[in-house]
Amino acid sequence: MKLPVIKHLVNFIENNDEDYLGETIEVLEDLTEVSSLKDDELDVIGELISNMYGAIEVNKSIKNGTPKKEALNNFMKRVLGSIDQ
Repeated sequence: MKLPVIKHLVNFIENNDEDYLGETIEVLEDLTEVSSLKDDELDVIGELISNMYGAIEVNKSIKNGTPKKEALNNFMKRVLGSIDQ
């Protein structure tokens, strides 16, 4: 996951609608079923999906009253903490 990408997606949600990300995730998840995709292509799709889910989580935190910067930092700390375990 990349914080600048998640931050950009959070801004996109603020300017548009979270539903766009949900629908895009559905399309990307469906694409992963294409048998001719190479591993590196699947990795890129997976990274995009992860960043979009991350942005949705950050957006939920913001909706619950957490300032944007704090919500982004808390999310990344949680992600990094789960990787370290």
